[in-house]
Amino acid sequence: MSDPDPAGGRSSAGDAARGAPLPKAVLSDELKARIAERVKAWGVRAERAVATETSALVFGTRDGKPVVVKVARGSGDEWRSGEITAAFGGRGVVQVHDHVDGAALLERLVPGTSLVTLVLDGRDDEATEILAALLRRMSPGDPPIACATVEAWGLGFERYLATKDAQIPRDLVVQAQRVYSELAAAQREPALLHGDFQHYNVLRDEQRGWIAIDPKGIVGELEYEIGAALRNPNERPDLFASQEVIERRLAIFYNALGIDVDRARAWAFAQAVLSAIWSVEDGYKVDENNSALRVARAIEQSSAFRSDFGA
Repeated sequence: MSDPDPAGGRSSAGDAARGAPLPKAVLSDELKARIAERVKAWGVRAERAVATETSALVFGTRDGKPVVVKVARGSGDEWRSGEITAAFGGRGVVQVHDHVDGAALLERLVPGTSLVTLVLDGRDDEATEILAALLRRMSPGDPPIACATVEAWGLGFERYLATKDAQIPRDLVVQAQRVYSELAAAQREPALLHGDFQHYNVLRDEQRGWIAIDPKGIVGELEYEIGAALRNPNERPDLFASQEVIERRLAIFYNALGIDVDRARAWAFAQAVLSAIWSVEDGYKVDENNSALRVARAIEQSSAFRSDFGA
């Protein structure tokens, strides 16, 4: 991986900007000790460190090669990141040199240009083609023990409906929960997925080309993996939150991967609502301008979705 983009470093929701560098003062003594222990144990010559809300990254070299030491702040999505990333064996995903619980030694991608730059440059089709081609390259092994599942992530709907929060329309949450449950019950060939496969988590390396970083790890069918890519780059919903762009992106994924477009579209709808729920749970304000909800509304209004999953 490379330096985190100020707008990058997404959660599994793929929408709340949580990867921006934070002041060094936020590092606890316990985290500093774990960082120092890993840097020493792995023989890394540290150059600089960056803190995000979920982890600390130390950029340096080992045996003359650029590497990154990633240390999770605590239990959560990042704690098993080394084990999950290693399961992909470096096939389309950043390579893991070593890992322990809560920390990983990763190859460093140079220059580490984010795929977001292509979308912002008006090259959305090219960016989507890169995502589709990369997804074909990603050939994971067996999922780690106790890996998250699509069904487990779907419990977010129940959690939200059990609260009194009103930021997300209840009827939309109920509809998304129904669609999500129907899809989860009829999955075909579930396997280990990245879980947050979108533009911010794809960087360019001068030797290996475009590479995925930060897999969250979830067991599900291939069509589930497309959802995050349809609702990013999240700070520019004007570039993707329309039926035209969503359908064009889906067509590119179909041409490259032969996906079931109807299922991918429905997953994207349900995931977009779930993403907004995760944002609420993380303390972010959510309203009708939320990029994920704009994608959900665009899909909800499409005739193709209504014919298969409409209320």
